[in-house]
Amino acid sequence: MAKISLDYYRQQNVVHLAKDLLGKYLFTRIDGQLTSGMIVETEAYNGRTDAACHAHAYKRTARTSIMYEAGGLAYVYLCYGIHHLFNIVTNQEEYADAVLIRAVEPVDGLDIMLARRGKSKPDNRLTAGPGSLSKALGINRSFYGESLDGNTIWLEDRNIRFSKGEIVETTRIGVDYAGDDAFLPWRFYVKDNPYISKK
Repeated sequence: MAKISLDYYRQQNVVHLAKDLLGKYLFTRIDGQLTSGMIVETEAYNGRTDAACHAHAYKRTARTSIMYEAGGLAYVYLCYGIHHLFNIVTNQEEYADAVLIRAVEPVDGLDIMLARRGKSKPDNRLTAGPGSLSKALGINRSFYGESLDGNTIWLEDRNIRFSKGEIVETTRIGVDYAGDDAFLPWRFYVKDNPYISKK
């Protein structure tokens, strides 16, 4: 399957893109080890109007500078000093939109994922939640700024589409500080998928 082109990530509607990413396959290749999972949960963040976004109101820091690049780059940050969270920078240059990948359904390299997560057998917590999926796929701060059309991390479209009834639209997790924007229904997940994160 061909990698998704960078043009795809440069669409202007980050909410639409977050929903459309469900069913896409996320791959990493680290030291020759291939792992992948089907994206089953995402969250959208708008850099201009969304108080939950790291770049809200054009806030530009050393951490968020990558968000102002053209879409198709990895934005990885450390949460609570423990978990690496993987986001896809979207939209055009200077817009600072991003999609947080919250969960994937494991596909390739299950044994590698288990070893990275310190598990002996698979369960539905293996790649549920943004910190868990990053650890399973080997994503850390070294991926910051990595292009999604390279050979280290990329996405593929395998023609999996979900109907409106198969997608749950709800509020995002952990953004209570964002005032009214905390209530935006910008979290999307595949209904009844066992790998979605839990609040």
